[in-house]
Amino acid sequence: MTEKVLGVILGGGQGSRLSPLTQTRSKPAVPIGGKYRLVDIPISNCLNSGIHRMFVLTQFNSASLNKHIKNTYHFSHFSSAFVDILAAEQTPDNPTWFQGTADAVRQTMHHLLQHQFEYVLILSGDQLYQMDFNDMLQAHENSGAEVTLATIPSTAKDATSFGILKANEENIITSFIEKPSADLLKDWASDTGPEMQAEGRNYLASMGIYIFNRDLLVRIFAENPDDKDFGKEIIPRVLKEQKVLSFQYEGYWTDIGNISSFFEANLGLTDDIPKFNLFDSAQSIFTRPRMLPPSKILGSNLEKAVIAEGCILNADCIKHSVIGIRSRIGNGTIIENTYIMGCDRYQTLLEIAADKEAGRAWLGIGDRCKIKNAIIDKNCRIGSDVEINGGDHLADGDFELYAVKDGIVVIKKDSVVPDGTIIG
Repeated sequence: MTEKVLGVILGGGQGSRLSPLTQTRSKPAVPIGGKYRLVDIPISNCLNSGIHRMFVLTQFNSASLNKHIKNTYHFSHFSSAFVDILAAEQTPDNPTWFQGTADAVRQTMHHLLQHQFEYVLILSGDQLYQMDFNDMLQAHENSGAEVTLATIPSTAKDATSFGILKANEENIITSFIEKPSADLLKDWASDTGPEMQAEGRNYLASMGIYIFNRDLLVRIFAENPDDKDFGKEIIPRVLKEQKVLSFQYEGYWTDIGNISSFFEANLGLTDDIPKFNLFDSAQSIFTRPRMLPPSKILGSNLEKAVIAEGCILNADCIKHSVIGIRSRIGNGTIIENTYIMGCDRYQTLLEIAADKEAGRAWLGIGDRCKIKNAIIDKNCRIGSDVEINGGDHLADGDFELYAVKDGIVVIKKDSVVPDGTIIG
């Protein structure tokens, strides 16, 4: 069945809620889990499902995303598999950049139609989940639906942030509302099953994952060229005219919409049995093979820590933290509840010696630091005796070297934090 499918992954817009991580990169290019990028998740789900033809639609801050995809996803010359980038382009017919999710697909449709396919699988580039799309595709075909939405049971707290729908006994969607206010929710509860209801997950939320029949999508775009967004315009429109199926998914799924959800998703990888399982060989997460050496740990006490390859760790203690590739952490340093993204290169011993002589922090974390409740972006230089103490006592704010979001201190990419700095 998968040979009938073309995957389309949306690169997203400005991603301001994930700032400052998105100041120099798009949301799908944000590093996650110490060695991956967010875009690796939907691409890996497709590959694991046997879907080997994908387009990634990019627009905002797309250079690092384009580079990552180019350097990562190579296939045999004798295969029809590809992961191609479709950047926003101005043409005589489309003089504007992408104006929304549906507009992005509409503007690139002429490229998609050069390939043979029956279904378009539309995915977001900034979600964390492991899903076999074959089950969803089979349900779509069996139902005879024109469109299928992947849905997930949601709590009342989260429901106001998503499109909420109701379906009949055959899982055909009967009504849909985009981001309802709390006072409207009482009318939108669904029978999500005893297990989900026991967790208070009584609302069916759209995951932003869609299957469209090819001919229907072509016709919708031709008849409604001003529709910009799937959730706000296209889905409510097709519900009135077509058979739309709800495919209920009950596994782990989170939308990386803000710093708090990003932080929790990363630290969740350190759990004894994480909800997002990196160790499942049947659902591998693929990324760029870097050929790095194994990590070297010198006297560090590690507890619930995920350590990527190529690290040199002299830290006193690393607890409930994710340490990214090529991280270097000095003597006597304590790291807790922190995601360190790592570095893009190693410094030579001569460079480190020159930095020390000049009183400049080296690439990585210095000696005797105490870092808690923080995200350290790529290629940061944290000096010695630095204290970073995130928490609820800190007000949100954006500063030269760092930002505070929901009590989490985010050190900006390439920042140099001098010796003895205290934040929080």
